[in-house]
Amino acid sequence: MLTKRLCFISIVCLGLMLPQLSSAASRIKDIAAFEGVRDNQLVGYGLVVGLNGTGDRSQTFFSTQTLANMLLRSGITIDPVQVRVKNIAAVMVTAILPPFVRQGSRLDVTVSSLGDAQSLQGGVLIMTPLTAANGQVYATAQGQVVLGGFSASSVGSRIQSNHPTVGRIPGGGLVEKEVALDLAGKEQLNLVLHRSDFTTATRAVQAMNEAAGGNVARALDGRTISLAVPPAYYGRIVEFMSMIENAKMDVDLPARVVLNEKTGTIVLGKDVKIAEVSIIHGSLSLQVGTIFAISQPEGFSRGRTVVQPESQVAVNEEKGEAVTLREGASVEEVVRALNDIGAGPRDVIAILQAIKAQGALQAELEII
Repeated sequence: MLTKRLCFISIVCLGLMLPQLSSAASRIKDIAAFEGVRDNQLVGYGLVVGLNGTGDRSQTFFSTQTLANMLLRSGITIDPVQVRVKNIAAVMVTAILPPFVRQGSRLDVTVSSLGDAQSLQGGVLIMTPLTAANGQVYATAQGQVVLGGFSASSVGSRIQSNHPTVGRIPGGGLVEKEVALDLAGKEQLNLVLHRSDFTTATRAVQAMNEAAGGNVARALDGRTISLAVPPAYYGRIVEFMSMIENAKMDVDLPARVVLNEKTGTIVLGKDVKIAEVSIIHGSLSLQVGTIFAISQPEGFSRGRTVVQPESQVAVNEEKGEAVTLREGASVEEVVRALNDIGAGPRDVIAILQAIKAQGALQAELEII
């Protein structure tokens, strides 16, 4: 019960803080990004060696096949079927290629086991090419794998901390090919909002025009804004983009209720309103169990001890609680009212779903 109360206190505090947070202006760079200026995902298949007997077992045959192919390129021919090693592990290597990186730049890479390796602790990744979605190689990865945990075992016992089959190689990626992105000479730019909203797009256009001192921005739709580079910034495109990114505006957020049924977390926005509605909340507790009655015979009789099971059913129904919320009630009133009738987080989830089904909840209901 204390946990439920603390959860509701947190939600109420969040509701009280939201009006103050919404009044703070946001920068354009926090809600949008220039079209084409983006990260790219890289992926590769590699082999980690040097493990202390914690690598792939015989069931993972592709790791030994990879080892055989690697040795073949070095002029050594072996039969993969005859290979019996436990100090290698097949892994997937992933990395993020930021915009404007140049050849020779370093990237952090993540290494994840593909087979049944117990741990990648102490392993070294052999040079692995990293490709993008177009199939071209943009970087290579190699180096010592660093884990955030460990795994150790002995006869009949094992201890593990965190996740020993996923590690990172800080600076282990080396950029070999650049992504073509030239801003020089551009006279037109597009800005893309992270979330589509016509009100936010309109406010963003106004904020950017005020910052630039002219009509340089216009909204193409609820997410895309077209920017005309002023002649004064033709040779200073980066300075113009910096000015646009730092323009401030008030972001308009839709009324939304986010529910997490797995954890019982409920987050309500400040603009969540409900129509007049009555809620009846009751609790039914049903316990079913079995006790054993022992029947003992009298002394010197020829009877025998008998164990007789007896089923018991106990039903406890609490008195239902009722509360009425006025039309247009705020999020604070909604949470406090449900808390007053003793509803826990998961009870509130069910109640809000019922209110939404009835049509009284004037907000988007999202369940994650």
